[in-house]
Amino acid sequence: MRAARYHGPSDIRLDEIPEPTPNATQVLIAIEWGGICGSDLHEYIQGPVVIPTASHPHALTGESLPVVLCHEFCGRVASLPDGSSGVQGEVKGAGGVELREGMKVMVDPRQNCQACSTCCEMRSSNICPKWGFLGLTGGGGGFAEYCAVRADMCYPLPESVDLADAALIEPLAVGRRALTQSGVLGGEWREKAVLVLGGGPIGVAVVWNLKAFGAERVFISEPTALRQRQCRGLVERVFDPRVEGVAEECRKLTGGEGVDVVIDCAGVGPAMRDGMDALRRKGTYVNVAGWETPFQLPMQYFMMKELVVRCTLAYDDADFADTVADFIAGKYKGAEKMVTSRIAIEDIKEKGFEQLVKNKDEHIKILATPKRELLEK
Repeated sequence: MRAARYHGPSDIRLDEIPEPTPNATQVLIAIEWGGICGSDLHEYIQGPVVIPTASHPHALTGESLPVVLCHEFCGRVASLPDGSSGVQGEVKGAGGVELREGMKVMVDPRQNCQACSTCCEMRSSNICPKWGFLGLTGGGGGFAEYCAVRADMCYPLPESVDLADAALIEPLAVGRRALTQSGVLGGEWREKAVLVLGGGPIGVAVVWNLKAFGAERVFISEPTALRQRQCRGLVERVFDPRVEGVAEECRKLTGGEGVDVVIDCAGVGPAMRDGMDALRRKGTYVNVAGWETPFQLPMQYFMMKELVVRCTLAYDDADFADTVADFIAGKYKGAEKMVTSRIAIEDIKEKGFEQLVKNKDEHIKILATPKRELLEK
């Protein structure tokens, strides 16, 4: 089968590799759409970082580069596990729902040991010491024709859901995690003023979750003009931190108090300082971004206002399941506008990764498919 594999920095190749054979716990997924994540782009530019190397193979998969990329993917069940008798109800997907050939599914791509105290007692498999992802740490990925996936990591989708947009569920789940780990209860978001730092893919995913949770007072700080335009209409105000005092503007809009929550999707020092300055006393700062520089708290805000700082990594089982349920229920209607380009996996290097390297700010989400005919719909 055809698969776009990472061989090293700036080295993604469309290779011919064997079609995977599902084991007794897996189903074979015929992939329709997969998204390029910021972590994929980071690996392309500066990796390997998370992607394992021959000297350090992944603890669970035992694999090292080259690996098939893409952990944001969906498709249809192509075949059930080897040894499956085909008895109705025998193969269960997420939530115990029966899987059938041809069924639409969204894949939770996380890999974890399912045996340690973090996975079993804490029920926090997203921070398993051996965590990994399909599409990063081996086991296949979404920029291919097929992927073998644990049956319980496949979320059935009704036929009414368009797979052309369903790959967005994964980044939306990352955005949802920022909300569920903030300490703010679901129904309380309507009363909160929120500042999102960064109007890129995850920042926009956070905004769509805030809308789904009923938040009405949402602001974004974004320095690039194109992304500012993309975010206008989604939130109450879009700030340009290059020419505006973000914290001062937030206080003006909140009766002098400041915002209740800051969600950092930028991961840079100046944005953090703006965010902590903008927070009200005892406000909450939630970091979602992967920082390339040291995470240094500005003490004049952190200590003097007794701020709460939280961090999130990906999402857990509940976050993913709830995102799928809300996506099916239409609570993210309009989020498909996040897709700024659709390409074939044959073009993943030039029209995908190189396009993002040269014109990252022009895109929120690029989706790729191994089925060229889907681009004609």
